[in-house]
Amino acid sequence: MIPIGDDNTGRRTTPWVTWVIVAVNIAVFVLFEGFGTNQRFINTFSTVPQEIISGKDVVTPDRVLEDPDTGRKARVLGLQPTPVPVWLTILFSMFMHAGIAHIAGNMLYLFIFGDNIEDRLGHFRYLLFYIFCGAAASLAQVYMTKMTGGNLLIPNLGASGAIAGVLGAYILLFPRNRVRVLLFRFITTVPAIVAVGIWFVFQVISELGVLGRDTGGGVAYAAHIGGFIAGFATVKLWGAGRKQYS
Repeated sequence: MIPIGDDNTGRRTTPWVTWVIVAVNIAVFVLFEGFGTNQRFINTFSTVPQEIISGKDVVTPDRVLEDPDTGRKARVLGLQPTPVPVWLTILFSMFMHAGIAHIAGNMLYLFIFGDNIEDRLGHFRYLLFYIFCGAAASLAQVYMTKMTGGNLLIPNLGASGAIAGVLGAYILLFPRNRVRVLLFRFITTVPAIVAVGIWFVFQVISELGVLGRDTGGGVAYAAHIGGFIAGFATVKLWGAGRKQYS
């Protein structure tokens, strides 16, 4: 089930913050990450759990891995020196992606669901809310990696955690909004509580499936869950005192 649009009839403002966030993500991906090929940049500014826990920069040597089937060898770049305080990588990593599919999926969800939350919170509060959810998501991933004995040196990056916070806010504020989805080969509409709810259940099931396993990288489901809960639990606090349209 892939969302392709939602009901925006109640929206009163232009979601320029959402558009700017999308544009910044794309610019970083193209100009700095080289469409996901600049591993040196990724290994410099991604969030590394061990660095967040210790507060110290971690640099690791390059490794040479050999394919057991073909015998071909490949050099894997190690963690690079981070020229800024390591805590800032939590912010920087929100605007970085590992590949085209990664950024395409994230920006699709943000473009569809972010505008309604921005309209409800206002531009500035929405920006702070987005960053807060992204930070909460990163810390949730760091915590879960530590608690389950995962590899603390695997870099984490992506806007997924912040966008999960947007989804958590959306399912609370607009549970009955109609969302257009691509279901197999058909386009249909379902309530947001179904479209977003299925997404969240999938994250929980997937996280339970990887608990205690060092997968060597992949999808940070704990970040998705943490971001979603942060958005769901706090969005009304972020909107407190702001006049709402009827």
